[in-house]
Amino acid sequence: MRSVILFVTTAAVIALAVWAYQENYSTQHVIVQTEKLERQIGEKRARLAVLKAEWAYLNRPDRLRDLAEINYDELQLLPLRPAQFGRVDQVSFPERDDLFDLDGTVEVMSKGARP
Repeated sequence: MRSVILFVTTAAVIALAVWAYQENYSTQHVIVQTEKLERQIGEKRARLAVLKAEWAYLNRPDRLRDLAEINYDELQLLPLRPAQFGRVDQVSFPERDDLFDLDGTVEVMSKGARP
């Protein structure tokens, strides 16, 4: 009986060691993948920062103004002026009653409510 318990215990220790060994390697593999992804994220963020800087450089107002003047014959772009904008009271908004057709609707009240 004693040898059976010793054999089962030894087999359990060996099985646990194999399991721990496999878990260790799978954990290390996941750590390597995570570091690789973090490196890629850093590279993408750096690239995004460069693209934002390029976009800001290309959208400088003085550069756009010069381009509009150079290409006036083709584009006929004019600079924006405050007089080109309208006021809110000049906009014709639809009437609120025109938004919904209320014909044939049913009025709903809860039980204890009074009209």
